[in-house]
Amino acid sequence: MNKYLLIVVAVAALVGFGAYAQTTGTFKDSRDGKTYKTVKVDGKTWMAQNLNFAAKESECYKNKDANCAKYGRLYDWETANKACPAGFHLPSDDEWTALVNYADGKEKAGRKLKSKACWNNNGNCTDDDDYGWSALPGGVGNSDGYFGAGNIGYWWCATENGATHAWYRDMDSYYAYVRGFDYYKTDLCSVRCVKD
Repeated sequence: MNKYLLIVVAVAALVGFGAYAQTTGTFKDSRDGKTYKTVKVDGKTWMAQNLNFAAKESECYKNKDANCAKYGRLYDWETANKACPAGFHLPSDDEWTALVNYADGKEKAGRKLKSKACWNNNGNCTDDDDYGWSALPGGVGNSDGYFGAGNIGYWWCATENGATHAWYRDMDSYYAYVRGFDYYKTDLCSVRCVKD
């Protein structure tokens, strides 16, 4: 009887692990030689790190190189649309929505998409980064300065919302949500690239 119980438990563990197993890899950006981790989630290959390509009109948080190394660069929306390397693109609002829905919806997806490290207050995540997407809180920049690194992450969508605004997604160290709002195109957010 105990032998059968052990087999059932072992099979259940393997099935549970397989539910989150993702295809991972790397991609080398030929423009600057930087290598990025990639992960395939729900059939799409995403960079598993924030972009850190030094495009014109991009900045390091508080203009400190160490922040670029840790969180990637921040981009205005126009630059974000051109910053991804060949073969990748800035995800649309629909692509972001599909990712968030796959990761349990906007109320809980942050728990499954956040990195295990670099978030203040442990990021309110499940400490497992279920999909290997490894969201990092790179903060945001605008005309008032910079704020939020360590506590929040903002990522541009390719989808506009009028002449002056575009959609973005955000995650917060205190909550499990992934929200979507529009933001001034001149503000500075992180970029995640998705394969064409």
